[in-house]
Amino acid sequence: MAKLPNFLEYINQILQFITERDYCMTTQKQLAAVQKKLTAIKLKLDNLIEAVEKSETKVAKPSKAKAVKAKPAQKAPKAPAKKKAVTVTATDEVLKIINRSKKGVNTVTLMKKTGFDQKKVRNILNRTFKQGKIKRADKGVYVGA
Repeated sequence: MAKLPNFLEYINQILQFITERDYCMTTQKQLAAVQKKLTAIKLKLDNLIEAVEKSETKVAKPSKAKAVKAKPAQKAPKAPAKKKAVTVTATDEVLKIINRSKKGVNTVTLMKKTGFDQKKVRNILNRTFKQGKIKRADKGVYVGA
């Protein structure tokens, strides 16, 4: 029986040793990870310092003014600018149809030719009439001004 407490005590010592060893292993792994991160930060700082030093040397160097002026290089003749595609507005379409007609055009004809609904055609006619671009020949018939 005397050996049993010694044996239990021995097992407790072994368990304590294993626990301490595992704790040390995790601590070592954590320290290794921290060391890697610190190394990466050091490299980034070195790169930043180097970049700042380069920019400072560029600013610090005074440029020497040249006494002789260089002749301006001859420029090649410019190519004509490309024309933008002109978008035709709804108002332009309606005015075009009205101006082509000699006798005048009514709203129903404008709706058929343009495909616009009645409200849109009436709004365009009212706006262009106020602007003086068209005249009313008769009720619902419009001619170019």
